[in-house]
Amino acid sequence: MIGLSQGISRFLAPLALIGLTACASHAADDGYANKQLLTDTETLHVMIETGPVNIVDVRPKEAYDKGHIPGAVHLGADDVVDPDAHVDGDLLPHATLVRMLGERGIDKDTPVVFYDDKGGFHAARLFWMVEYFGHRQASVLNGGFPKWVAEDRKVSTRAPKVKETSFAYTRTPRRHATADWLLDRQGDDSVVVIDVRPSKLYNDGHIPWAQSIPWKQNLAEDGTLKPAAELLKHFASHGVTPDRNVAVHCQVGKAAAHTYLTLRVLGYPRVRSYDRSWAEWGKADDLPKSAAELGG
Repeated sequence: MIGLSQGISRFLAPLALIGLTACASHAADDGYANKQLLTDTETLHVMIETGPVNIVDVRPKEAYDKGHIPGAVHLGADDVVDPDAHVDGDLLPHATLVRMLGERGIDKDTPVVFYDDKGGFHAARLFWMVEYFGHRQASVLNGGFPKWVAEDRKVSTRAPKVKETSFAYTRTPRRHATADWLLDRQGDDSVVVIDVRPSKLYNDGHIPWAQSIPWKQNLAEDGTLKPAAELLKHFASHGVTPDRNVAVHCQVGKAAAHTYLTLRVLGYPRVRSYDRSWAEWGKADDLPKSAAELGG
């Protein structure tokens, strides 16, 4: 692990290269370099009023039916998971996912906002998925449904009528990591791997060169993302700086996407999710592993 002073020194210089002025432009609010990837409740309210916008509720269907943000369609976090995959939590075939998006009126030309009630834990996975599929106007609702309700905003129990469309699928490889990609870059100082699972799971077994940075450390107590300055210092203390290629993994791809989103919001230019995560790596006999009790 890189020490705090060394990590911060590595962080400061490259930050200028990715747009320190962008962060400064948001100094009056939260300091996020890519603020457009994190929609606040008032902004979503305006988007609903002025349109067009696609809103996707990724909570369980029963929660959606009891009340959701007006105009939101439902696509549950587990609806995109292939129950027959040999890797737990793996996504359905891309053609199936693209069809599911189109059936809900989601295309690549209209802004899309995902939300949940878990601090973005589930919404972030769908955010990563559509970015990987080439969407350039995707975001997550900061604070999700709990914040929307706490502000006494309108809630609906009616599913909207949507016009089925076509989602023009274009893979973005730089947003995705595989086991081979990680293995080929072992010992590469330009690459840092983050394991965002709880520390106990990391200690039970992990990729030997992965840093343990649990995803919940991204969130403030109210379920919103912590301020940029706090997060930047936090990641820099682990050597996760904007000049490096960052690959994120968890157990089954969900939590990894949350840290992927967080780093994207902060302006890190080279971030990818190892979506199959430990569910794949941990079961593979030919992939190296370490555990705390083994001294690794």
